[in-house]
Amino acid sequence: MADSQSAAPKPTETRESVVIRFAGDSGDGMQVTGTQFTNATALAGNDLATLPDFPAEIRAPAGTLAGVSAFQLNFSSTDIFTPGDELDVLVAMNPAALRANLGDLRSGGLLVVDREGFNEHNLTKAGYAANPLEDNSLARYRLVPIDITRLTTAALKDLGLSARAVFRCRNFFSLGVMAWLFTRPTEPIEAWIRHRFKGELVDANLRALRAGLAFGENTELLPVTYRVERAVIAPGTYRNITGNLATALGFVVAAQKARRPLFLGSYPITPASDVLHELAALKQFDVQTFQAEDEIAGIGAALGAAFAGSIAITTTSGPGMNLKAETLGLALAVELPLVVTDIQRAGPSTGMPTKTEQADLLMAMYGRHGEAPVPILAAATPGDCFNMAFEAVRIAVKYMTPVVLLTDGYLANGSEPWPIPALDALPDSPVAFRTDPAGFYPYVRDEETLARPWVIPGTPGLEHRVGGLEKDSLTGNVSYAPANHEQMIRIRARKIAGIAREIPPTELFGPADGDLLILGWGSTYGSIREATRQLQNEGLRVAHAHLRHLNPFPSDLEAILGRYRRVLVPEINLGQLVRLIRAEFLVPATGFNKVQGRPFKVSEIADRARKLLRNERLEDSAA
Repeated sequence: MADSQSAAPKPTETRESVVIRFAGDSGDGMQVTGTQFTNATALAGNDLATLPDFPAEIRAPAGTLAGVSAFQLNFSSTDIFTPGDELDVLVAMNPAALRANLGDLRSGGLLVVDREGFNEHNLTKAGYAANPLEDNSLARYRLVPIDITRLTTAALKDLGLSARAVFRCRNFFSLGVMAWLFTRPTEPIEAWIRHRFKGELVDANLRALRAGLAFGENTELLPVTYRVERAVIAPGTYRNITGNLATALGFVVAAQKARRPLFLGSYPITPASDVLHELAALKQFDVQTFQAEDEIAGIGAALGAAFAGSIAITTTSGPGMNLKAETLGLALAVELPLVVTDIQRAGPSTGMPTKTEQADLLMAMYGRHGEAPVPILAAATPGDCFNMAFEAVRIAVKYMTPVVLLTDGYLANGSEPWPIPALDALPDSPVAFRTDPAGFYPYVRDEETLARPWVIPGTPGLEHRVGGLEKDSLTGNVSYAPANHEQMIRIRARKIAGIAREIPPTELFGPADGDLLILGWGSTYGSIREATRQLQNEGLRVAHAHLRHLNPFPSDLEAILGRYRRVLVPEINLGQLVRLIRAEFLVPATGFNKVQGRPFKVSEIADRARKLLRNERLEDSAA
């Protein structure tokens, strides 16, 4: 490698966007590498979207396909909505990473590998009969084999580290190479290293990073660098944020606006655990976190906190929702504000814990015995998790009801630039506890919202009892009267239905009427939006509507559905929202379903829409 002082500057090419994926063994630090590349990219001013991909096993056998960990980033000088369909760059640290991810690399894409990882032992474990670096099977890609392990070892040789410790620094060498190649700022990465590590590991990782930069600058394997210009974005202060962090912050701000303490009762479960971790670090904002021994205890503690006057939440994923169902029904029966956040993952049962899915909508809607309707909200993007967490608390408190908030693994772990909101602009929602005993009954209701009063236990003159048995519609005393039971059932249903009055008008991206409406919910937002944009650029009359309120539906939804000839509903399930749409509005909506633990590609939705429109034209011609 030549002295960097004498190296001639390399030419720079400008790209509108780049999709890069770092892939390696689960111990190779690919999530750290991708996260730090992302943070540097955010500070460089690009729009971005990420897709971390974890193995389900805590520590799968090294070098196997089951143990591959990857981190994908799409960054651009224009607005983007997804982590990208095809890869422009794949960094593969071993044969298993190559085999698991090569199918997503576009023809002519850049393939960077750690050459020393492609030894006979690793090739065998990955299922290769021959070394792909030598058999011409990678000819359609721009292959750049780098001796990452050897060069990292040389850079750290005088630090006295163990071979394992040196090996674990290879990710920073690869990060340095990619930071050089795409002109990413490395100062924030170095600052993070100094903050995150201690002792000799600080110097080791800094050296590895800088060695990667120097290699990129001097090697003839990478003859050009690439620049992605800053994106033009609305003025404001931005930060890179994941869905789980946004969810946690949304809850904290909502509790502050309500001027009440926040209580989280939760049991750790993938991919929801980070909300617990984030809130546990925010005790200065009157936040209490309780890590329960199981899912039932978590929601039980949260319901007790709601009874005592706290903003109460519980977080979980699919299997935990099963266990929380009975207590959620109790919260509905006693009419206390409680937010249950279901960060969905692939099921059933344990399923694929680290893979995403949207298959809990019908469970959220109907997964309790009896007539037990609850409001259901769904976030659309990582940053939108903040908005919907805030909204879930507001609805729960105003209507005295439990609320289900749906996100999923893609949103939870994915990230995007997020404009930090002006807190003064967010509405205050101070809680008004009942304190006047005159005319008090536990189930006397607000005329507009039908909410019952919220009373802190021990308030003089307002003693009352609550429980799971059916209650008299006014006194709250246990009642088995048939007419009273039906009255209570209908009142609770009307209360939830009444929330539709304050749901904002449904936003339409595209013409107000046309040939096709693509209707989505949750994390399909980005793929649908970009597909719709492509279809509109082809001159097609296609629009996109995305639902954040799923129970009740927005009051204008029926009219919107009637203004399009066809309705397409892409979902990462076997067709749950489309069933609700058909049943509620008698609209012959078409489902488009994918259940692979991965989000939709833009091309998949665009192709399905074109096919649907083509079939529509053929039917018209035949008629």
